[in-house]
Amino acid sequence: MNRESREGCAAIASFKGSKEDIEVVATSPPTGTVTFLFTDIVGSTKMWESHPEAMQSALVCHDVILRNAIEKRGGYVFKTVGDAFCCAFHTAPDALEAALEAQRKLLSSECQEIGPFRVRMALHMGAAEERDGDYFGPRLPRAARTAASRSTPSLCATRS
Repeated sequence: MNRESREGCAAIASFKGSKEDIEVVATSPPTGTVTFLFTDIVGSTKMWESHPEAMQSALVCHDVILRNAIEKRGGYVFKTVGDAFCCAFHTAPDALEAALEAQRKLLSSECQEIGPFRVRMALHMGAAEERDGDYFGPRLPRAARTAASRSTPSLCATRS
């Protein structure tokens, strides 16, 4: 899939590929004081149970939108778990801009037969240990808990 076809979800509305087909752009992991972005789709388990085929293609669209917003701002995806993204950014403004752009595009996306995704997002700024492309330390569980604690689509920011 080329970059032009990744710009808008309408261009991949009928995409039948898998998550493995998404182009990954490697960037170096931020170090020092980092801003983490954690995301999670609200109600995804129910959507998978009631619309498995539609969710498969909609999740590819979700992933493309998130990766585009993250890469555009120099973010580093260090982990995905199901529909959740764990990312790190060199600066808080870049993380915030990526989150806002992703939320706007996800809400206006035309590639989801099941309606627009409602996505929880949490930003947390602090120091963490980077090792082999992953992050460790007390900042990460806090960011993950903040994202999980939201019951509706939202963007929440904290810092240590």
